[in-house]
Order: sequence, then structure tokens, then C-alpha cells
Amino acid sequence: MFDGYDSCSEDTSSSSSSEDSEEEVAPLPSSLPIIKNNGQVYTYPDGKSGMATCEMCGMVGVRDAFYSKTKRFCSVSCSRSYSSNSKKASILARLQVAGKPPTKKAKVLQKQPLVAKLAAYAQYQATLQNQAKTKAAAVPVEGFSWGNYINSNSFTAAPVTCFKHAPMGTCWGDISEGVRVEVPNTDCSLPTKVFWIAGIVKLAGYNALLRYEGFENDSSLDFWCNVCGSDIHPVGWCATSGKPLVPPRTIQHKYTNWKAFLVKRLTGAKTLPPDFSQKVSESMQYPFKTSMRVEVVDKTHLCRTRVAVVESVIGGRLRLVYEESEDKTDDFWCHMYSPLIHHIGWSRSIGHRFKRSDITKKQDGHFDAPPHLFMKVKDVDAAGEWFKEGMKLEAIDPLNLSAICVATIRKVLADGYLMIGIDGSEAADGSDWFCYHATSPSIFPVGFCEINMIELTPPRGYAKLPFKWFDYLRETDSIAAPVKLFNKEVPNHGFHVGMKLEAVDLMEPRLVCVATVTRIIHRLLRIHFDGWEDEYDQWVDCESPDLYPVGWCQLTGYQLQPPAPQSSRDSQSSSSKQKKKAKSQQYKGHKKMSSLQLKDELLDGEEYSFLQGASDQESNGSASYYIKQEP
Repeated sequence: MFDGYDSCSEDTSSSSSSEDSEEEVAPLPSSLPIIKNNGQVYTYPDGKSGMATCEMCGMVGVRDAFYSKTKRFCSVSCSRSYSSNSKKASILARLQVAGKPPTKKAKVLQKQPLVAKLAAYAQYQATLQNQAKTKAAAVPVEGFSWGNYINSNSFTAAPVTCFKHAPMGTCWGDISEGVRVEVPNTDCSLPTKVFWIAGIVKLAGYNALLRYEGFENDSSLDFWCNVCGSDIHPVGWCATSGKPLVPPRTIQHKYTNWKAFLVKRLTGAKTLPPDFSQKVSESMQYPFKTSMRVEVVDKTHLCRTRVAVVESVIGGRLRLVYEESEDKTDDFWCHMYSPLIHHIGWSRSIGHRFKRSDITKKQDGHFDAPPHLFMKVKDVDAAGEWFKEGMKLEAIDPLNLSAICVATIRKVLADGYLMIGIDGSEAADGSDWFCYHATSPSIFPVGFCEINMIELTPPRGYAKLPFKWFDYLRETDSIAAPVKLFNKEVPNHGFHVGMKLEAVDLMEPRLVCVATVTRIIHRLLRIHFDGWEDEYDQWVDCESPDLYPVGWCQLTGYQLQPPAPQSSRDSQSSSSKQKKKAKSQQYKGHKKMSSLQLKDELLDGEEYSFLQGASDQESNGSASYYIKQEP
């Protein structure tokens, strides 16, 4: 047992087996702390460890790491507990001498020496703990395990740095494979919690596959752990916290000088920053508080907003209860950075429809959320050429996020906001219009789908298939929104096809599900929910606050929805087939494009050529996906 590890400044030669002569650990990213050869580990001067047994709890460890002058106890708490029990035994003995009848406890103390009793008690506690561990291991844990899912399928997960809105998303640093940490040692029969050093073998979001130091290529005891969890610490934490380092029972026999082994293995390696846990805690502080009032989209009428009150905050996700809901069941889930929520008074300021509440004044304890808490949109210049009512474009349907549809600008609001309707399925009163900002990554210029080989959903009831924009614009006497008005920025997001993540089902926004990136078109991601049909896929922006790293639910305490089981797949597959039979073919766009480029067509009096989008294998790119052709 070591009382922590800071490395050692003395000679690193070892009397252990020849495995100590392995190559040194490869250098890791320079921004993480380096473990230096200047600490101290307890050993005898001759390099051989003297062992001792704690007289209080029975722990076996290095004698010089024990407490008290006689090295009888493994910790200060054991020493104090022993002293306290000794005093109680002395008092009981005096009471018996005074003529008072002995208690049951006094009789037990009389039957055997105190040291023997405490040792027996420690052994009994250890036995109970081992039985509990065995029982827990024998009973399969219900629920979904990201570790098993990734290991069994050799999946990769999107790195934490892809999610700037998530905890540690902007300060993850160079945490990577090979970084060393101190973690609880579960391969141990001691009754108290002890630690050992482990290295990161694989990263999957917040989760890391760890291997205890000394196991080399043996993966039998590898385990998954959330890097941001409370049980992972930088190397040196045990030393500063007075926690014991005990090698796993499976490999205790491999070395006689664990000090030299650790010094050799860890010198020059990287570990977590000393303030890592503090950064995690700070990144999980959220400015939105319960009882704050906001304006949020009305989920029953997308064309308007309503007042809602923050009921709870989990990992930055808000459960909003509409203010008029007396039983608090009429709610809506969204992230605090969602474009669907705004400060009180936003709707009036831009001319958006708003449902006035029957509640004339604020309820006790409720207060308006400060405007600075909400996500800011980019400033736009609407003074020159700008969007106009009646212009055509392509837009993600908020009621069917797997579809990009033919759409029309129905109203131009202030501050760059647009009211948009899906052609062929609009209500007469405009109650199904929806609001997108001009810089929204959910709207696209005419021709975007065709050039990027995405199926465009034509207007409902449109009979002239396959759909052609040139014909449609002529038939409807419409013009396309100018290409230069759309957002062309493509950030270096880091996503790749096949990466796993946790994603909100935006059709049921209280659910966060196991998901996969299946397509990437510039900044647009196709999200597939594992275990479900492709028709449930959703188009999502790469910077959407509704995407999270693997392990986010575990870190924040949010419930994760696992992949659909086979029975659900069968039922939803049959249901899907019935739906497809019921639908007319005219509601579907053509699946295969005959050409990768649009014909030379005049759109709004200007000629454009479109560049083909990035392939599904390319995740990043800074070039826009369309440019204006010079005359």
C-alpha cells in the first residue's frame, strides 16, 4: 500500500521481474500535466517493502505507510477508532468491578482480547463485502451500457470537443489514450476504499476504457468509467488526500518493488490537470433557474409563442411548463441555447404572433429570465437586397425532421426572422407557419437538395413528378430566394460518418436517445436513432444544442433511451410498411437524381451554378456549397 504517488527522486532500479525493462511510455499531448521524477514513495532503504496489518480494519500494506510510532494502523481514523474502543472496554471493565451486572458487550469483550476481536470483526466485514460484490456480479445489471455497446460493435464516438455547449466542450484539452489517472481499485478484498493507477485505453465521449497499471496487454479487468465522474483523479491526488494506493490483487505477485515500477511507468507520462474536477463543476453550472419565465414556441400552434415557466434544469436542458397549465402537465423540453425560447417581450419586439395568457399578473415566485441569458443570433443587414414574402426555398420541416421540403416565405419579421410555410400542407389561417432566422442552418436555397443528392419532399398533391424547380417556379409564378442571403458558414465541427452520440428526439423532445451520424452535408448531419427505421432519422445542424457526447446522460443524471429492442423494431417496421402503403406516391420526392448538377436555369433573373456538397466521408470543409456564377 502506498500513501499516494508523486514519483520518486531516488534511483529507479528495481528488483522486480524483467517486465520492468519495457519501453517508456510514449509522449502524450503537451498541454496536460507531466508526472515528474521528484516525489516520494514509502519503502525500506534496501528497496524491499516491509508489510504490516492494521489492527483495526485488517488492511495489509507497506509498514512505513502506516500511522502511529508503532505502525499499527493504516490510517488516522483507524487509530482513533481503536483508541475509542479501548476506552469503552476499560469503562465496561470498571463497571463490572463496581458490582454492576455486565452487559452483553462486556461479556463479549471478556471472552477474547480486544485486538483479536477487532481483527475478527474486520475479517467479518471483509467477508460481507466480498459476498455483496459476488452477488452484484452474478446479477446482470438492467439497462443500457455504452461500454458494452461500443466494445461489442467496435464503434467510435464523437469527441467531446464536437459539442461546445456540453460540459467541458470548450476546455476538454488533450485528454486522450495513454493519459494516467487514479481510480478506485475494485480488484481488492480490503474493507476500505483503496485506489490504483490506470491508463486510458480508449475514449468514447466522456467515457474512457481504463486498464490498471501493471496489467500490460491483459484486458481481463478493463473497465469503463466517466472521465468527469467523481471517482477519477489526476495522478498525485491520493498523495495530497491521504488515500492509499494498493495494487490489484491479481497482479500483486508480479513485482516486489512497486515503487520502482510506478516510477518507471509514470515518469514523463501525462495526467489530468489538478483542477480538472473544478472545471467540470464550473462547466455544469447553468444560468437558468427554476421559476424563471420565458417565451417559447407553442407546441400545438408553431406559428405563435406562449409564456412558460422553468420547472427544472438538467444538464442545461429545461423542462418548461406553460403558464396556464394548472396541473403542470402541459410542458415542453428544450436546451437553454435552443432557438425556440426567448426573453419575455421578444414576440412583440419582432412582430411574432403571441398567445396572451389568461393570468393577468405573475404568480408568486415567478420572475422574467434576463435577456442576456438567451442565445444571440447574428446581426443581419435587411436594408439592401433581402428576403421577401412569396420567395421560394428549401427548409427542414419542423413537424417531420427527416424531410427537407419545398417551402415559401410567408412573412418577413424584424431582426432577420422569417415566417415560413411548407408548400401544399399549409393551414388557411397560417397556424402551421414556423419561425426561422435568416441565418438558420435549417433553410437552404433552391437546388440545395438536388446538388447534394438529398431527397426533396415536393408539395403535397403536386402531380408532376419528378419534381423540377424550374417548372414549379414557372407554374407558381414565383422566384427563388437569392442564394447570397443564406448562411454559408461551415465550421470545422469534427464529426465523421458512423460516430456515436446521444441525441434528442426532436419529435418527442423529452427523450435523449442512442444515435449515429449517418450522413454529413457540410454542416448538416443526418442523425439515425439506433434500432429504429430510417424514416425516423432527423436532419440536425452540427452545432445543435440537442446533440451530446456519449456519457452525457450519465454525467448529468438524464435518462438515456437505449436502442429499440427487436420486438419494437418488428412492430414499428410493420407499422412503417402500412403507413407507406397508405401514402400516395405523389407525396414522395424522386429517390435518385439523374444529374449532380442543375440545368442552366434562370432563377430570379440571375444564373447560378452550385458546387456539389461534401461527400459522406468528409466531415469538414470551409468552402460554401454554392457560389454565384460570374457573368
